[in-house]
Amino acid sequence: MRTSLSLLPLLALVAVAACAPQGGVATGPTPMTEADRVRADSIRLPYTDADVTFMTEMIGHHAQAILISRWVPSHTDDAEMRTLAARIINAQTDDIALMRRWLAERGKPVPSVTPDGVLVPPPADPNDEHAGHDMGGHDHSMMAGMLTPAQLTELDAARGDQFNILFLQRMINHHRGAVTMVQTLIRDGGAIDETVFRFAADVEVDQSTEIRRMLTMLLERDGLPPA
Repeated sequence: MRTSLSLLPLLALVAVAACAPQGGVATGPTPMTEADRVRADSIRLPYTDADVTFMTEMIGHHAQAILISRWVPSHTDDAEMRTLAARIINAQTDDIALMRRWLAERGKPVPSVTPDGVLVPPPADPNDEHAGHDMGGHDHSMMAGMLTPAQLTELDAARGDQFNILFLQRMINHHRGAVTMVQTLIRDGGAIDETVFRFAADVEVDQSTEIRRMLTMLLERDGLPPA
C-alpha cells in the first residue's frame, strides 16, 4: 500500500523528533574529555613499553657512536676512516631526530644529543621508581656494545694506525650491540608500532652491512677482528 502524500510532512516531523535529545533541544557533538583523547591516541599511536625502552636507549647508543666518530678527523689522516665516520655521524644524527620525535608524540621523556655527541638526559620524573638512573630508568652504560669509560679513554689517546684499528674494533662491537638491541625488542614483544618496526629493521640491516664493511677495513689495516 502506498503512503498518502498528505502523511509525508507528518512522518518527517516524527523522524526529526526521534533524533532530537530529550527536552526537544538539538545540540552539537559532545566535546571530547581528556580520557577520550587518551583513548583516541592509544588507538592512533599504539606502542609497548618495549618500544619506548628501545627508542630511548637507542638515542644514547647512537650518541656514543657520534661522539667517537667525531674524534676521527683529529686522530687519523686515513681518508677512508674519515668517510666512514662522516657516514655514521650523518645517519645516526637523522636517526636520533626520528626517535626524539617519536617519543615526544607519545608524551615520553625526550633525551637530546649535542652536535658533539654528548647525551643530555631529560629531567628525572619524581614519580619514576627508577629515578636516579640514566634517562629516568634506562642505564645506558649497560647497553650492548657500549664502550666503558676506560675504553673511551684508551681510544681517545690513540693516534694514526693504532687509532684506526682500535676504532674499527670498538665500532664493530658497538654496531653488534645495536643489532642485539633490535633482537631484544622483538623478543620482548615490541615493534608493533609501524615506525618502530621500520626503524628497527633499518638499524639491523644497515648496521649489519656496516659491520661487514668495517671488518674488511680492519683486515686491510692488519687488525684482528674483535671477539
